[in-house]
Amino acid sequence: MNIYDITLTLSPEIPTWPGDPKFVMERFDKIEAGDNTNTTRIEMSAHTGTHVDAPYHFFSHGKGVDQLSLRILNGRAYVLHLPEVSVVTAAELARVNIPPRTRRLLIRTRNSEYWAAGVKEFRTDFVGLSADAADYLVRRGVKLIGVDYLSVAPYKQSRPTHEVFLRNDVIIVEGLNLAEVPQGRYMLYCLPLKLKGADGAPARAILIGV
Repeated sequence: MNIYDITLTLSPEIPTWPGDPKFVMERFDKIEAGDNTNTTRIEMSAHTGTHVDAPYHFFSHGKGVDQLSLRILNGRAYVLHLPEVSVVTAAELARVNIPPRTRRLLIRTRNSEYWAAGVKEFRTDFVGLSADAADYLVRRGVKLIGVDYLSVAPYKQSRPTHEVFLRNDVIIVEGLNLAEVPQGRYMLYCLPLKLKGADGAPARAILIGV
């Protein structure tokens, strides 16, 4: 059984969205200082590393991350490899062979090469999905979309793509590392932290070959 951990490792070196707080992890209890245990405090945006977007992220009356369906977050998924594209468009998706009845789609692009290489700087040239690609996937019945950078949409074009997905109750998983994952079918297990009413949450995500 092949298990792929597609979650980014959280550390102070992880790239964060411009303007978001940097990831902080520090021990406030230290055994070497005489404390009984080592105990760590973390500080971060809910959209750091591998994370799930909730509708509340873009809609003031949208669902929080604690209200998202576990049935959608976990189940059969298809990993699609698009190594040459700079933007994922409806035309690009129409020309590839996405299996019928795909409900969970993870898209591997050149973005995953940044994670594999340990690139620490935020990249504005990452591959994202256009709004027409989002509309295409909604019409195909996709209920979860996963991408391998910190936004499902291209840089500075966030709102249209997010709105199409979130308005149609498509769960967005961002910040996946798909560098080692071949194209094909898998079982996805994705569990965001259960933060009451939050616009998003960090998640642990794995794929198991089927």
